[in-house]
Amino acid sequence: MKKRSFILILLLAAASLSAKVNAQVDSRAYHIKYRKTKIDGIEIFYREAGDPKKPVILLLHGFPSSSHMYRNLMERLAPHYHLIAPDYPGFGFSSCPSPAVFNYSFDHLAEVVEKFIDKLQLKSISFYLQDYGGPIGFRIINKRPELVKSLIIQNANIYLEGLGPDVQKIGTLTAAHDMKGLDAVTAYMMSMEGIKEQYIYGTKHPERISPDSYYMDHFIFEQPGIKDIQKILFNDYGNNFPKYPEWQEYLRKHKPPVLITWGKNDKIFPGSGALAYKKDLPNAEVHLFDGGHFLLEEYGNEIAGRIHTFLQKINR
Repeated sequence: MKKRSFILILLLAAASLSAKVNAQVDSRAYHIKYRKTKIDGIEIFYREAGDPKKPVILLLHGFPSSSHMYRNLMERLAPHYHLIAPDYPGFGFSSCPSPAVFNYSFDHLAEVVEKFIDKLQLKSISFYLQDYGGPIGFRIINKRPELVKSLIIQNANIYLEGLGPDVQKIGTLTAAHDMKGLDAVTAYMMSMEGIKEQYIYGTKHPERISPDSYYMDHFIFEQPGIKDIQKILFNDYGNNFPKYPEWQEYLRKHKPPVLITWGKNDKIFPGSGALAYKKDLPNAEVHLFDGGHFLLEEYGNEIAGRIHTFLQKINR
């Protein structure tokens, strides 16, 4: 009896050790992997986490950031989803070809991201759209609605009601052809002070905002040629406004499941932009947070929970 008990204890111990080893192996699948691929000869850097067999979330970043803005969210959601976050050309760690050989426009960035989606063979995608990710992502989904499983929208505006004072100021200067004034505004937005302000302004808990984020963005912007690229995109931004009605019609026609998490104090795209989505999608799930433009820095845990609850419902 004693011998059998001893063997049983050994078997249980071995099973426990095996479970721990398997758990360690499984957990490695959740680590973010840093990859590169080429699209039309341009090297695209992207972050990937989670099991490719699980539901796909494509995370499209904004200005002045990169896929770095999703680093913490990806770790939180990786056990349940397959997450992909690319850097656009001219951003983050992707290639930054000269404007002489690459057309920096929102139309062209959307084409590059669409080809990236096809190269990675992504299907049934939940698109996470923030800031620049809005006009880039909506160009793709309006063209190819079959790709869309759902939309997760965070301070990505497609309504005139959602244009904050910073955007309106740029629009006024552009309409007046006041290039000197426009250069001054854009130069500030790309300075250390301007980048930090976009992270801090409107936050309820500024102590939660990691300096890593705005210092990294500033470091990237100080690299040769980056500010010239960003100025070109600033000048092209006005071409997004005429497309707003098309994107609103997409929502009315296709009625995708939509989760909106929004920093209501954002002076680029304030909370009124989030509420405007309800005009075309009365059933959209909207959560206004007491935060700013880079909401994930302050409310990452809360937003990860909202996303998981939302996607669990639509993936049943």
